[in-house]
Amino acid sequence: MAMQWYVLRVASNKEEQVRESLAHKMEVEGVKSVGRIMVPTEAIKRIRGGKQRVHKRKLYPGYVFMEVEPKEDGRIPDEAFYIIKETMGVGDFIGTEGIPTPMRDTDVAKMLKEVEKPEDTPNIKVEFEKGDVVKIREGAFENFEGTVDSIDEERGIVRVIVTIFGRSTPLDIEYWQIEKV
Repeated sequence: MAMQWYVLRVASNKEEQVRESLAHKMEVEGVKSVGRIMVPTEAIKRIRGGKQRVHKRKLYPGYVFMEVEPKEDGRIPDEAFYIIKETMGVGDFIGTEGIPTPMRDTDVAKMLKEVEKPEDTPNIKVEFEKGDVVKIREGAFENFEGTVDSIDEERGIVRVIVTIFGRSTPLDIEYWQIEKV
């Protein structure tokens, strides 16, 4: 049979340790029925106090994704199954009655696309929502207050509606130039 992706429940905040441990054990034991083992993450760009920091955030906390070649009956091959079950922090596969359910191809494609995003384009973590009241920290409209109308996370631009001379005016402002009131 062909390799299939499975989802493994693991102890919270132990995803990376479990992934490393499983990869190491599979290599040492020479298990061929297990392929890639992943903890999907995304790079988030945060700006605090004018300083940019990029940090990794788990897309699916509490889960590790494994590529495994199942037996004819859909079960995980014994040599891999026992190594997985003996690994500290491992819960169980997602599935029913002891038979893990493989992920759908569409879900696998989505997960892999997220994982394979280039590191040099981290998402910008905009900590505002439509309707939030914000104050402009710098620029031509410094100290003006307004309401968030829309957010372009890709570009890091927030449209803020401010009242200037009694009229509502939309301004496109970079997200780091505003703060919540």
